[in-house]
Amino acid sequence: VSLEQLKNKEDSILMACQMEQVEIPKIENEEADDMETDDAKNYDFSVLPRKLRDAKSEEAKSAAGQNFEVQERTLKADLERIAPNLRPTDHLDEIQARVTQINKDFDEARTRATEASEAFEEIRKERTERFMKCFNQIANKIDEVYKDLTKSQAYPLGGTAYLSLESQEDPFLSGIKFNAMPPTKRFRDMEQLSGGERTVAALALLFSIHYFRPSPFFVMDEIDAALDNINVGKVSSYIQSRAPDLQTIVISLKDSFYEKADALVGIHRDHSVDASRVLTLDLSQYGEE
Repeated sequence: VSLEQLKNKEDSILMACQMEQVEIPKIENEEADDMETDDAKNYDFSVLPRKLRDAKSEEAKSAAGQNFEVQERTLKADLERIAPNLRPTDHLDEIQARVTQINKDFDEARTRATEASEAFEEIRKERTERFMKCFNQIANKIDEVYKDLTKSQAYPLGGTAYLSLESQEDPFLSGIKFNAMPPTKRFRDMEQLSGGERTVAALALLFSIHYFRPSPFFVMDEIDAALDNINVGKVSSYIQSRAPDLQTIVISLKDSFYEKADALVGIHRDHSVDASRVLTLDLSQYGEE
């Protein structure tokens, strides 16, 4: 092998090392710099193992070269298996674009969530205001209505009824407590009242709601079923006193309601045709007597 070929091989190796960023150690001293020429370079072989430095024969050098090639192939296989990204900047723009889009989507979602939360709070506030307006008006009216339904000559003041919220802070988390105390009766839960007393209390609540949100008319089906004649007279008198603001259709079998009605509608069976017939009677043309 000629010296020129060896020099070309050396240059090729140096070029490959430079491209692969492999640093070759050199002797760092002034004497070595003075000795360095174009034909010879001073490399520092002290970092090599002694076995390689002492290799003189061609066989030893060949074996060392083969050993290096095996180590090189092993390292390359490890690099390929690990698959490091040696050019991360190629995907940087794509990743930055994705991050920007994700941040934009996040900001939009956060804005929508904030708007939804604010809208919910507005609706919740309006709902509470409407409910409290209705509750306060009914609660203020129910005692008056209950007194009108229960008062008599013996007890001119009548009974007492009131509504209360179980939760003042958020009325929708709990219920509404309704208590009624008939004349001469002490305080007790609604479940402990008699059927007639509960009926009068329920009618007081119904008529109180009518003050807040009037309806065109009421249809009452046998509301007097649990009432005695005295309470039937009180309820019918109250309904009559509220006319014409309170129009009612009462289904009843008791004469006390008939006496206070403006008109009667009766249903009977006609055996001649085997069908039901309707009879009507206008009582407004007759006097109170």
